[in-house]
Amino acid sequence: MEQEDAQVQHPDTRAETGNVSVKGLTQNWQKWSTDHCENQKKNPFSNGTATAPQIQRGQEGYGRPLEGSKTDQRGKAAHWHISKEVTELCQVIKEIGECRDDGRPVVHFGTLFERYVNISDKLVGVLLRARKQGLVQFEGEMLWQGRDDGVLITLMK
Repeated sequence: MEQEDAQVQHPDTRAETGNVSVKGLTQNWQKWSTDHCENQKKNPFSNGTATAPQIQRGQEGYGRPLEGSKTDQRGKAAHWHISKEVTELCQVIKEIGECRDDGRPVVHFGTLFERYVNISDKLVGVLLRARKQGLVQFEGEMLWQGRDDGVLITLMK
C-alpha cells in the first residue's frame, strides 16, 4: 500500500510522453549557464572581471533600483503603505479637528496623539511625511508628547 502511494505521488510522466531529450536538456542547461554568466558579470559582488557600467550622478536612473527588481517592488509597496497612513491621518484630523474661519480643520497635538495612538504608533513620522507633502502645517521641527501637546496642527488640503 505504501509503495502504491509513493508511486502515485511522484509519477514520472516524462518517459510516457517522450518529451525528454538529451539535446533539449543540453540546450536548456546552456541557456541557463549563459544567462547566469551574464548576470554574474553585472554583479559587483562576484569575482567576474567585467562589471556593468555604473550610472553617474545626474543620469536618468541614478539612485533608483532597477525597474521591476525586488527592491523596486518593495519600495513601491512601502510608498503605497505610507501614503495610506498619511491619508488616514488627514481623515482623523478632519474628523476630530475644529474648523477655523478659513475652513481648515485644526487640532492640538495632544488631542491627536490620544486619538491616533490607537491607530498607529508612528504618528510623529507620519506627521513629518504629511508636512513634507504639504498636507499639514505645524510649528517646530519635531513634536514630543507632553511638551508639545498644545501645538496646533492644521490640515492644509
